This record gives sequence, C-alpha cells and structure tokens, in this order.
Amino acid sequence: MKKTCLLVILTIFSLNILAEERSERLRDNLFNNPKYVTIVAHRGDWRNHPENSIPAFQSCIDMGIDMIEIDLQRTKDGQLILMHDRTVDRCTNGKGKIADMTYEEIQKLLLRPQHSASVTRNHIPTLEEVLILCKGKILINIDKGYDYFQQVYELMEKTGTTSQVIIKSSNSLEKVKNENGTVLDKVIYMPIVNLNDKNAENSIDDFITIHPVAIECCISKYNDKVERLLQKIRDAGIKIWINSIWASLCDGHDDDRAVELGEPDESWGWILDRGGTVIQTDRPYDLLQYLKNNKRHKLK
Repeated sequence: MKKTCLLVILTIFSLNILAEERSERLRDNLFNNPKYVTIVAHRGDWRNHPENSIPAFQSCIDMGIDMIEIDLQRTKDGQLILMHDRTVDRCTNGKGKIADMTYEEIQKLLLRPQHSASVTRNHIPTLEEVLILCKGKILINIDKGYDYFQQVYELMEKTGTTSQVIIKSSNSLEKVKNENGTVLDKVIYMPIVNLNDKNAENSIDDFITIHPVAIECCISKYNDKVERLLQKIRDAGIKIWINSIWASLCDGHDDDRAVELGEPDESWGWILDRGGTVIQTDRPYDLLQYLKNNKRHKLK
C-alpha cells in the first residue's frame, strides 16, 4: 500500500513538472524563437464545446495548442467571470446583464453550445478557475479584460500565472501608462493596432519604445502602407500577431478560406508569408496540422 501511494505521489509530481516545463517552453518560443508559430485558440475550442468554458480550454490543452484567448466580464458583486457578451442571453439558458447579476445568480446558469438551443452541464467559469486550470500548461490571452487590469493582475499573482498571461488593448501607450504604469513592467502587455488606420504608424512608433513581445495587427485591406508597417514591426524584433478568425481582420485570408474552400496556403500561408508568427484562429486543430506539415510548430 505504501509503495502504491508513493508511486501515485511521484506520478502526480512528475506530471506537474512536465506541465510547468511546457508553459515555460511555450513562453520561450513566443519570446525567443522567431520561426515558431504560436497558435491562439479564439475563445477556446468552441466548435466542440461552449465558448469560454472549461471543457473548451481543456480540449486546447489536450490538443497541444499554445494559447487560449478569453473574454472577461464582472458581476454585480465584483467577481470576474468568462463571457464575451455583456449579457448572458446568447451563451446560457438565462437572460440579463452580467453587471446586474451576482456571482451566485450567474452560477445557476448553464452554458449553451455555439448556435444551439440545447443546454450543457457546464457552468460559467471564473477567471481564477481558468488560471488554475491553465497553470503551467498553456498560455492565456485576455482580450476583453483591460478594464479590469488591476484585478486581473492580482489574480495572476495569486495563482502564480503572471508569466503565462498576455493582456491586450487598442488603447494608446500614453493611456495604458497613465492607468497601469505601476504594473505594466510586471505583466506581458500587447497592443492592438489597426494597420489601415491613419494613426497606425504613430501608434507603432510609440509601442516600439517599450518593445512588446508582439503587436496584434488588424488588416482590413492589404496595401503598400500595411506591408511597410509590418516590415517596421519585424525590423524592431517584435512578433506579428494576425487574426484569421474573420475575413475583415486579415484581408479575406481567414479560417473559412483555409477549411471551407480548401485553400490553407491562401489563408494561413498568406499570413506566414507576411511575417505573422502568432495566429489567432477558430480552427485550432486544422491550423495545428497545417503548421506541423510545414515544420513551423515544433517546440524547442
């Protein structure tokens, strides 16, 4: 009995070490491997599980995805939960604004699969639950969540996941520094820049001064200006994040083109050709296979 208990303890300890090693390797590849392509699963594996749910994130971990993207809202009593919308109407069997509901009320609701009237047994998770789930296993990108920057930071520190989490926003560098300058150098912050915007180059020049690990580049129309700005970002040693989730974010070179039309080279290949090495996708499994086939997804 004692030998069996010892074996179980050693096995659990070994698995925890392996998980910790994986998150460190993912981070190292994101920061230091210019050729490695980081896959970001938009709202988790939502085609097979409810979006922003524990099963959707666990599926990404099991699949070997690098990063999940999550969205935050705050309840009436101050609890940070995962939900893209400001209401629970679309994703649950309930109705109402999250800001008007307590955490206890939120926990009574059940999540729906995407575009389905059916209800699962999954509850809305808290940010803390997700951080604990992902600790040591996968990187996390917080999209809708900048408004809760300080509270997010406190939870990251509490759970020991600060080194795994990217917080992003489309705010100016001046605004971010004024609002969160005390912790900005303690977290991974990533700016979002619309490269077709008239002020895009000024924003890029500002953010180059703090050298973020990546800049999320939104491209509604690819042109000479966009090409030049992408080159400027690459020349600064900053990674380029491009979203293939919607055609409007990547000049039509999206996931559906890759999978539905069977043109992955005109989608993900197009992004790679423009120096994109962080790709946010709604098709994490398909993108993973594509990158493996092209030898662009092998951890150091």
